[in-house]
Amino acid sequence: MPAPAAQAERLIELGVAELAGLTPAEVRAFAAGAAAGTLLAVHPDRVPASVLAPLLRRAGKSGFVVVDMPDVDRFAPIEGLALPDGPLYLLDGLDRGDAMADWSPNEALPALTAQGRSPLLLAEGIHWVLQQPAALERGHCFMTIGSRLRKADGTLDARTPALWISNGTGRDGRERRDAPKAGWCWAGNRHTWLGFASATGRRAY
Repeated sequence: MPAPAAQAERLIELGVAELAGLTPAEVRAFAAGAAAGTLLAVHPDRVPASVLAPLLRRAGKSGFVVVDMPDVDRFAPIEGLALPDGPLYLLDGLDRGDAMADWSPNEALPALTAQGRSPLLLAEGIHWVLQQPAALERGHCFMTIGSRLRKADGTLDARTPALWISNGTGRDGRERRDAPKAGWCWAGNRHTWLGFASATGRRAY
């Protein structure tokens, strides 16, 4: 993971700080108090996943959100997952969850909770890949099941967000082969190439 100061510069360079209504000085000052190994994240209320995803780059291709997820920004933190107040916060102890590859989201969530870990939000996963592109690799991508969509009747939409690499097939289009992709999988399905990204905690400092 890049040093917090380098992460701050990355957010400034990409325009994320400006989108969040923050000055470069504010982002740098926040990063100055962060410990090594932590991930600096902008609150998704300030900069949502739909805005962050196109900032991802891989193989010269921009990231994108799949066309059948136009409601991506309505995916909110699951019950019991509270974000720190303020526009910036830190995530500790990131893990891609490779050991849970071939688990379903429904199986992974209680296991992560039992381990004292918290699943990442989609926006947090994008922040991770923005700062550390190697976190996303073929055969080892990850789900972000901290984000779910609650329907009008109170039940959860069966889609669970994930980040992976496009093969350029179907509606993605051949021109997007190898591009980073924000998509979804069914909550009951298993995929051998998707782990479950999580953190040990979130904090303002």
